[in-house]
Amino acid sequence: MTPPEAPTDGSNAAIGDAPPTVSLRLITLTKRADFQRASRAAHVAKPGFVVQMRKRRTEEPPGPDVIRVGFTCSKKVGNAVARNRAKRRLREIARLMLPQLGLPGHDYVLIGRKGATSNLPFAQLQSDFRAALDILHGKKR
Repeated sequence: MTPPEAPTDGSNAAIGDAPPTVSLRLITLTKRADFQRASRAAHVAKPGFVVQMRKRRTEEPPGPDVIRVGFTCSKKVGNAVARNRAKRRLREIARLMLPQLGLPGHDYVLIGRKGATSNLPFAQLQSDFRAALDILHGKKR
């Protein structure tokens, strides 16, 4: 048995805020120098995390159409289990929201906070991330 074909006119397509799957790619920061450059750039602190944003120069390697993102949690956040849980939540927030709200050619670093990143409701983390990006992009003060 073969699965049914998807409609070509989009009539039965799901309506919602699904992130684009192909048009924009997130690359994870891995080099210490990238994290250090982001730490000297603009940042916004929210109850659950800190977001740092840096505009890359046009000649930097990944290209001007790529969004890069990094995640970090220090030992102050807790033991390995707590740090991993906090980073998983930060990765999911970035995966859901940065393709739509992030600016191409920028680096974002999300830093977990002790007792908050892994304990706050996920919806609040999402709304805080949206508000932090609005501030960083100059839409609100």
